[in-house]
Amino acid sequence: MVDRMDIHDITAHPRGLDAALGLRYHTVTPTRVVASLVVGEHHLQPGGLVHGGIYCALAESCGSVLGMAALRDREDEDAHGMVVGVNNSTDFLHPVKSGVIDIEATVITSGRRTQLLAIEMKNRDRLVARTTLRTMVIPPLAQA
Repeated sequence: MVDRMDIHDITAHPRGLDAALGLRYHTVTPTRVVASLVVGEHHLQPGGLVHGGIYCALAESCGSVLGMAALRDREDEDAHGMVVGVNNSTDFLHPVKSGVIDIEATVITSGRRTQLLAIEMKNRDRLVARTTLRTMVIPPLAQA
């Protein structure tokens, strides 16, 4: 099972890009992550719309957290490994200028070495971007 301290740490103490973006995690389980981002001026491209890279980053962050939660739920020697993104395919469906982007990441399939994840991003209940993210499990011994 996912350690509650890991979830608390992710939720209460965002680091790196998550902190810079202002990403907030609400739910983290081995099968689902729910998060949100309040759109600010620093998320916009010169035309006044949320920059496409923001959606890619949100998907990568939420997908990586989901991948780690799924990995920690396993009962094999790799459960304490690390998850890294190896492919991020994001489709931009509708522009966003302001408001909140709600993110939901779910597992499509999770194998021994790779995971395929679906991430949907919505603004006012309208699907604005969708990502398919492939992650790779790095075993604990390979990290040394």
